[in-house]
Amino acid sequence: MAEDTDALTVMARVLSPHCRVTRMSDGALIADWKRTRFLGLATTEVQKFASGSPEERAELVAGLMRAGCATGRRKNCANVGVGLWLRGAHLLIRTLGFGRVLRLLSLVAPGYARADLPSAAEVGRLKRAVQSHSSRSWFVNGDCKSEAVAAFVLLRRCGLKAVLHVGVCEHPFSLHAWTASGGLCIPDADPRGHAFTPVLSIGCGGP
Repeated sequence: MAEDTDALTVMARVLSPHCRVTRMSDGALIADWKRTRFLGLATTEVQKFASGSPEERAELVAGLMRAGCATGRRKNCANVGVGLWLRGAHLLIRTLGFGRVLRLLSLVAPGYARADLPSAAEVGRLKRAVQSHSSRSWFVNGDCKSEAVAAFVLLRRCGLKAVLHVGVCEHPFSLHAWTASGGLCIPDADPRGHAFTPVLSIGCGGP
């Protein structure tokens, strides 16, 4: 049973964010929620993901790609238009207000679907990209709300779990926003050493 679980874990890593895999008595079932269809795999095919040869795994992955259940390469969150999302988030916040933008997040940041957890390395690359674009842009100019919203949307669109927090500091009184994922915060949760107490957390869609 542990071997089957390992095989399902390996398989889940290559599936598209809209697909989920479930162990069955005679193999596995892949649910493709984007196309509302299901794909069954025999036990021998499932085991090939964990103990098969590279050629056997490549053949299975190729079949999943043809079926639309897997992509050739995972999206790298640090290379999916960070600057565009950052400027767009800032423009929306200035136009609509931060509260209204938070309510719109469910439209552009779907619930996470990947079975694997976000890694610190992946989130770290996104954090560096967001902060680099933010510091170089006279328009954004290091705005924490824009950084948090952009990071939240990008992580969730990559199928990764993320939580957006809005916090308050009493002395001196100030508000701050950040997105937490993979043990990291974008931007930092305690800028300049000030601790912020979360008063609002968004983990699935909107407040």
